[in-house]
Amino acid sequence: MSVNADGGADDRLTPVLRPVRTGNGFEEALEQILQVVRLGLVPGGERLPAERELAERLGISRVTLREVLKVLQDQGLVESRRGRYGGTFVLRRPDAGGEDELRRRVAETDIEDVLRFREVLEVGAAGLCAAHGLSDERAGRLREALARTADAPLADYRRRDTMFHLTLAELCGSPSLTERYAAVRATVNDLLDCIPLLVRNLEHSQRQHTALVEAVLDGDAHGARETMREHCAGTAALLRGFLT
Repeated sequence: MSVNADGGADDRLTPVLRPVRTGNGFEEALEQILQVVRLGLVPGGERLPAERELAERLGISRVTLREVLKVLQDQGLVESRRGRYGGTFVLRRPDAGGEDELRRRVAETDIEDVLRFREVLEVGAAGLCAAHGLSDERAGRLREALARTADAPLADYRRRDTMFHLTLAELCGSPSLTERYAAVRATVNDLLDCIPLLVRNLEHSQRQHTALVEAVLDGDAHGARETMREHCAGTAALLRGFLT
């Protein structure tokens, strides 16, 4: 099992990587690894898990995995390096700013649909986690994800924020919800890349994260849902303000 940049086993990929269904192994594996890259779960310059681990987690052969990685390499998303410290590395993404890029993304995305679907999934996940409760191990994972956002450097905040929300989605116990949330979060991140990081907003978001975790761990399903609803509304307001 590989080790991630934050230390420990590569559990940051758990909400996204899962065994594929029979019949579409190549396509589903490609979709999942693309989500890992788009969500920034493995930042530019870092190495993907080893082929053996990836193949095991996806439930595919290493031959199929290599075909997937070849597609990603052809698209300029990853590169293969040889040697003792070799492997498959995610390439750094070019600057996402610029008016032309912003207009292209806005034109191709139904922002209201994305924001509403995200709210439904996030509010539902928060409520489920609080209502059904979390084991000590799962509660520890949620606290750890929160702690990583609290001490995140500004340049790494969005990646750790993504990991916090993905962790909460996974902990709710619905693989279908987790799968759909990972997809919609990738689109939300594309939109967030088009607006600036605002320190005051991040401080407010962090207070909401803390209140959300407290509500979940206290079993306060109503409080968890309302805190998450308010949190999503804040992000939505920023995105609408900058992009519509």
